[in-house]
Amino acid sequence: MSKAVFPGSFDPITSGHLDIVKRAIPLFEEIVVAIGQNSSKSYLFSVEQRKSWLTEVFADYPSVSIGYYEGLTAEYCREIDAKFMIRGLRNASDFDYEKTISQLNHIIGKDLETIFFIARPSYAHISSTIVREIIKGGGDVSLLVPPNVKIDNQQKS
Repeated sequence: MSKAVFPGSFDPITSGHLDIVKRAIPLFEEIVVAIGQNSSKSYLFSVEQRKSWLTEVFADYPSVSIGYYEGLTAEYCREIDAKFMIRGLRNASDFDYEKTISQLNHIIGKDLETIFFIARPSYAHISSTIVREIIKGGGDVSLLVPPNVKIDNQQKS
């Protein structure tokens, strides 16, 4: 069975994330969209809120499940027996960073393969970081996140 992990903070999930998963579905029997918790990073939304959004966004995709982990992504992949990791690339900076991480994960993860998806032009400008900044500034992010992700000030951690 081919299983892949799409790791991220998903703080919040963006339309670009959704597009990557939808494009990956035909390639894998199972995709785990996994929220990684980094102790040195602060988040705008709670883990519970992010899990709730992911569960709702992927409710109609039976081959997609939601996971959560702390620590190394490669270790999480090994624990759940995933042989592939999915990553999205928006630009050359993403590629340089992700290439290095991929090479290290291949060693640490005992042949864990990373599959890269190039962001479609309509999503290449979207990042969770930019979406968070717009939210903090009180702006409307409805065109940047999946339709069923409703954001209001009460949901912030």
